[in-house]
Amino acid sequence: MVLLLGVGGCSRQQSDWEKTRAANTTESYEQFLKRYPNGEFTAQAQARVKELYEQREWQKARDTDTQDAYQAFLKQYPEGKWSEEARIRVENFTLAQTPPNAAPAAADAASNPGNAAASGPAASAGSPGSAPASAASATSASAAPSAPPPNKAGSTNAYGVQLGAFKSGADAAQRRWERLNKEYPKLLTGLSPTVVPRKTKSGTLYRLRALGLDEQRALAICKSLKVKSQPCVMIRPAHR
Repeated sequence: MVLLLGVGGCSRQQSDWEKTRAANTTESYEQFLKRYPNGEFTAQAQARVKELYEQREWQKARDTDTQDAYQAFLKQYPEGKWSEEARIRVENFTLAQTPPNAAPAAADAASNPGNAAASGPAASAGSPGSAPASAASATSASAAPSAPPPNKAGSTNAYGVQLGAFKSGADAAQRRWERLNKEYPKLLTGLSPTVVPRKTKSGTLYRLRALGLDEQRALAICKSLKVKSQPCVMIRPAHR
């Protein structure tokens, strides 16, 4: 009799589990867990509830599509299924908000502090430690602002695209490139990936970039990828 009751209980739990999986909602899994807190499928139900809650929060972040929304998602799910994607979007928002005419030293001071001396105003005629200029030259320099130093990034092919930012390492950036190149071979033909590390408060981000583009192609690549829900932001010469 006891054996029959046990078999009947297992059969009922199996049936309820199949119904729960068919419904596939947080409510159905939570009801199942209340009925079978220590059952055969308890661990699976608990895991699925977590996945569904994370999926719901990720969808909210995507619908809102703001830097704050993605940062809030990362705070709640720092190592979740969509955490890398959220970091990519946060980094892209940060890059897109950097003023287009900002000097490279201002844009990358945190990751390349040594660049400030090379590209900043110290290169101008009036910087401390430079050779004294003639009186005529000094008068001329003070009368009109000096032209910015020649910048190789100002050439036609000085633009680029950023396709991701990864906390887990350069290997993750390389894997993203391989996947994108496989899915969009015509769009990315002729491009070579570059992984650029950047130090942040939360650690190092490894930025996946493709450089050496003209403005028109960079815009076209990002436009095409965004249609496919792939993150992409154009890198202007000043951000190089």
